[in-house]
Amino acid sequence: MSLSAARVEALFLESGALRAGHFALKSGRHGDRYVEKFQVLQFPRAVSELCAAFADRVRGPDGRPLVDLVVGPTTGGVILAFETARQLGLRGIFAEEVKDASGAARREFRRGFRVDPGSRVLLVDDILTTGGSLVAMLSPIEAAGAELVLAAVIVDRSGGATHVTSPVTGHSYPVEALWSLDLPTYEAGAATCPGCAAGLAVEAPGSSGTKAT
Repeated sequence: MSLSAARVEALFLESGALRAGHFALKSGRHGDRYVEKFQVLQFPRAVSELCAAFADRVRGPDGRPLVDLVVGPTTGGVILAFETARQLGLRGIFAEEVKDASGAARREFRRGFRVDPGSRVLLVDDILTTGGSLVAMLSPIEAAGAELVLAAVIVDRSGGATHVTSPVTGHSYPVEALWSLDLPTYEAGAATCPGCAAGLAVEAPGSSGTKAT
């Protein structure tokens, strides 16, 4: 199916996933809009519609999938990988974040999940900001000897990234987004932040009650 950016925006607005206000971000900067992806991911019908658009990106002219497996990172990618895979009639698995003895984080397929050498992979995720979440997924995919056909995200907040590059192999992989969103941020303080200047109360949304991303 073809899903317009306007429709994706409507799904976020209807679910309350795109909010206006005065928000403190994890970076320390402030913003006047905030995306809470799990507000839209809690609704199966919305998720089904979004994932149908993902699935359509990797279907051939005969309707058959051009990939063998759908993967995603925890946490939002778990839901998206499952539903996209269901619509394609494939397996959907996820990679978790683990830390080595030095405390360095990496992504790893665990729980008996299998990625076969030579398999064609669709990587799905919710929001692309810096690209770090997608980049972290490249190493376990490449280590398995699989081929990443496409990385697809719901929202692109990066400013228009079209590729992600592996830090290990240097290979570049295409990225496609359903919706591109420009959310300006400001240095905290009345001189630079409109919300501070207006004296608006600052919200710090997020899953743990800490500052938002």
